[in-house]
Amino acid sequence: MATIQFDLVSPEKKLASLEVSEIQIPGSDGDLTAMAEHAPLLTTLRPGLLSVKAGSDLMEYIVTGGFVEISGTNVSVLAEEALPRNEVNTSIIEELINKATVALEDVTAENKDDADKRLADTKALLDLF
Repeated sequence: MATIQFDLVSPEKKLASLEVSEIQIPGSDGDLTAMAEHAPLLTTLRPGLLSVKAGSDLMEYIVTGGFVEISGTNVSVLAEEALPRNEVNTSIIEELINKATVALEDVTAENKDDADKRLADTKALLDLF
C-alpha cells in the first residue's frame, strides 16, 4: 500500500512525523481522508478527532483547530492544540469547552456564527468519551 508523510505539530511540540497510509481529518468544511497522491489542498481544521493509520496501527489525536496542507506526498497539520486521544478525558474536554465559551464572549457580531460552530464542535468531543 502506498504511504504518505504525515507531520503533526502544535505550538508546544511535534507530536508525529511518520509514513502513514491514510489520515482522517476534521476539516472546517467537512471530514476528509488524505492518502498518497491526494490532490493538493490547504484547509482549516475544526475541533475534532484526527485519525492516522500506519500499517495496522491507528493513532488518534484531539485537535481544536489549525491548518492542514496536503500534497501528493505529504500531509502537514499545524494544530492550535493537539493531544493524543489516550491522554484526554472528559475534564480536559470540559476545559476546552470553557476556553471556547470564553472566546465566544469576545467575538464580533460578524464572527459569532463561526464561534458558535466552534463551541458546538468542541462540545461534540464529549461524545468520544
